[in-house]
Amino acid sequence: MIRNLLSNLHGALAAIALVVHTLTLGVFLYLFIALRAIIRFRATRPFFQRALTGVASIWMAGIQWWMRTFHRTRWQVEGLGQLNPKGWYLITANHQSWADIFVLFRMYNRKIPLLKFFIKKDLMRVPVAGQAWWALDFPFMQRHSKSYLKKHPEKAGQDLEATKKACERFSETPTSVMNFIEGTRFSQAKHDNQKSPYKHLLKPKAGGLAFTIAALGNKFSALTNVTIAYPAGAPSFWDLMCGRMREVIVQVEELAIPAHFTTGDYQNDPSFRVEFQAWITQLWERKDQLLDEILSNHPK
Repeated sequence: MIRNLLSNLHGALAAIALVVHTLTLGVFLYLFIALRAIIRFRATRPFFQRALTGVASIWMAGIQWWMRTFHRTRWQVEGLGQLNPKGWYLITANHQSWADIFVLFRMYNRKIPLLKFFIKKDLMRVPVAGQAWWALDFPFMQRHSKSYLKKHPEKAGQDLEATKKACERFSETPTSVMNFIEGTRFSQAKHDNQKSPYKHLLKPKAGGLAFTIAALGNKFSALTNVTIAYPAGAPSFWDLMCGRMREVIVQVEELAIPAHFTTGDYQNDPSFRVEFQAWITQLWERKDQLLDEILSNHPK
């Protein structure tokens, strides 16, 4: 009982530190957003974008300090390689927990351009963070159920259109595009509902990645495939606060993107769509096998 009480106290202190850090930088964030809204000259857009990116980078540096201070996590990261802060990166990873985002921030902050995630539109309402994602041109995706799309088929292409518009902005300056192609966090219930053929993964959704490669393929030298494993089980957000994320194993590999993928038409060319989906399926099969090996060799 005492251990549980101390763990919850640790979580409360960690949460307070995270909120204070976020709100403090939120003041500067809102200041730059307000100035950008007032000073609406095209020539000033790069300045405000750099300023907002700087605020985000400082926030992530604070997150690194926060993780070192409040967490005693064993880290094993392999394959990170030589990174370029002025390059373009296309990154995909399996998605199990909110902790995944903190793991990626810790790995990549100030080593590559700011990670831009594809985010559910509902998260725009999150105080400070939602406005930060909007100001930093993170693409927001509107997820619809299959039953909704049957009633409103005209909504089916909204996410791909959002991807296309986001890529137009990303082409202007070095960017790291991060895509969780499962579309949502893994859970056993979702896995069973999908009848996923993978042991540790949900089915991948290839469309957004295909559009990103078609729009920015000449900018990317490779696809960065990140595999994240938590031997003790994927931590919840409160587990993260309480310092219960004991071990993280990350393996990174660079995969060549077939040259003709940059000119493929995923939406209108059925043969290309089948080929691209087969490529993603092979990637996902290897990732599932790798996760199985990691978790077998590192029991809870």
